[in-house]
Amino acid sequence: MKKVLNFINGEWCESSTGKTASVLNPATGEVLAEVTQSAKDDVDRAVEAAKTAQKSWRLVPAPERAEILYQVAFLLKERKEDLAQILTSEMGKVIDEGRGEVQEAIDMAYYMAGEGRRMFGDTVPSELRNKFAMSIRVPVGVAGLITPWNFPIAIASWKSLPALVTGNAIVWKPATETPILAAEFVKIYEEAGLPKGLINLVHGSGSVVGNAMVEHPDIDLISFTGSNEVGRDINGKAGALLKRTSLEMGGKNAITVLEDADLDLAVEGILWGAFGTSGQRCTATSRVLVHKDVKEELEGKLLDRIGELKLGNGLDETVKVGPVINRSSLERIDEYVKVGQEEGAKLLAGGKIATGDGLDKGNFYLPTIFTDVKPNMRIAMEEIFGPVVSIIPIQSMEEAIEINNMVEFGLSSAIYTQNVNQAFEAMRDLDTGIVYVNAGTTGAEIHLPFGGTKGTGNGHRDSGVASLDVYTEWKSIYVDYSGKLQRAQIDNY
Repeated sequence: MKKVLNFINGEWCESSTGKTASVLNPATGEVLAEVTQSAKDDVDRAVEAAKTAQKSWRLVPAPERAEILYQVAFLLKERKEDLAQILTSEMGKVIDEGRGEVQEAIDMAYYMAGEGRRMFGDTVPSELRNKFAMSIRVPVGVAGLITPWNFPIAIASWKSLPALVTGNAIVWKPATETPILAAEFVKIYEEAGLPKGLINLVHGSGSVVGNAMVEHPDIDLISFTGSNEVGRDINGKAGALLKRTSLEMGGKNAITVLEDADLDLAVEGILWGAFGTSGQRCTATSRVLVHKDVKEELEGKLLDRIGELKLGNGLDETVKVGPVINRSSLERIDEYVKVGQEEGAKLLAGGKIATGDGLDKGNFYLPTIFTDVKPNMRIAMEEIFGPVVSIIPIQSMEEAIEINNMVEFGLSSAIYTQNVNQAFEAMRDLDTGIVYVNAGTTGAEIHLPFGGTKGTGNGHRDSGVASLDVYTEWKSIYVDYSGKLQRAQIDNY
């Protein structure tokens, strides 16, 4: 049986506990590997290695650091198909999505390598004569990365690549459900020539390993993607230590379909947003706010198409919807469906655990559509994280904006309309970090900031130049070559 180990100070090693957890294929129930389960002293060793390595790494010129990231990009590209196959086996998303996710990591590696020759600060005129003023970015130190199972290499790339190019070292805790791909990613860093100690992989539970990272005095920041409950706990503990946190958490994303929308295009966006990755995305479409004049027609088109979504093992190229990650997720989704029915929502399609044709071996839930959902129902307010979408009738765009904004989350939103004025009003008034026009709620690109407002996060962003702000401090520098004391705001007035 394959065993996934920790990677600390450039060496693959067992944890101090000797304990393991099984890694299961969510489509088949097959045991893929055993992953070591770590304790606090494993985290301590990883942090010590990272702290030591970062002292010299921060002195390496950023363009030189970037050369290693370019090599990471080359290796990711070379092994794209193998990595996608691992991703689908371990996490369950269909192979086309797996390939797309690996491509996202490739894109991110190239983009962040480019930042090695940019990473701009500011040079500004001083208010005093013979004085020079500028600002530069400097690394924070040791970055603690806690990543989820639903995008096991994309999100890891969002965090690790900017951390490294800006001169930090890393301690990384991946999700227990997807450690194989994490280990393969670290092997690529190793092969690309990253000096030892700069990336350390520590497997284990959030309550043990994650907590030890958050509380460790030599981890200078925590970058976390996951549930609101865990994110709030991390923020509270880290805040007490004056430790920086970057949190990307839940979403309850809505597509608004106005009366002038291209309904066939909207249907494509809804199906992809709601049932891609089996709804297990923070950007998944979980609400559709549709104008009453086109509601019946839209529902008919959705029902015509939903039967085409074949469920099964994502390695099968004909499959469109894979499994959810585990049995507890399957049961939670089913409980939410029951809640929706009890609340009075009308079930249009799905609504049960999928069986037959070998699906019983995995964790499959039928793509589910509710209609006549009231905006304040639990299924319209709470994140389900599964293939369940709620249709809410509206009478105007103003009502859609109000309903869109009434949830506690603020990650992604979308609007389908041919009216440019309404599109721009929506762009202005939808209170989410991401807005799409005539596209679904998923599809972020790596060169723009990714993140949300309200309960979705705490103001930081993954991806794009904005991600550099997570992993750097600003340093302002003044050089006075006047040969005398000059007092700002005094001697110049």
